[in-house]
Amino acid sequence: MADFKPVFTKDAAFPAGPYSQAVATSSTIYCSGQIPCTPTGQILTLESSTISAMTELCINNLSAVLKAAGSSIEKVVKVNVFLTTMDNFAEMNAAYEKFFKHKPARSCVAVYQLPKGVPIEIECIALA
Repeated sequence: MADFKPVFTKDAAFPAGPYSQAVATSSTIYCSGQIPCTPTGQILTLESSTISAMTELCINNLSAVLKAAGSSIEKVVKVNVFLTTMDNFAEMNAAYEKFFKHKPARSCVAVYQLPKGVPIEIECIALA
């Protein structure tokens, strides 16, 4: 079996299921998807927030997980964004580009639904 360790931090939303916030190997950090949920468990909704704020919270959660794993947003090489409607693409993209100046590879797909009824989830892979 490969040598890896699960990553957990109280500075990001706790997993909604039986999985790690990330798994760290000697060279790579694989982050689980982050939804717009605060470290205290408050889930942002479209009724109370914006896609921009939700995108920022997802990325801030990823940043906290990466930091706990000994990495950072600047070391991200691949991002996957999941949206429940592409109507939110432009607003998500405007918030996203503030964090990823180095332009990692990215996929963005529309999905039918996401956990907890949120409209966005973001996951990434980073160098250790």
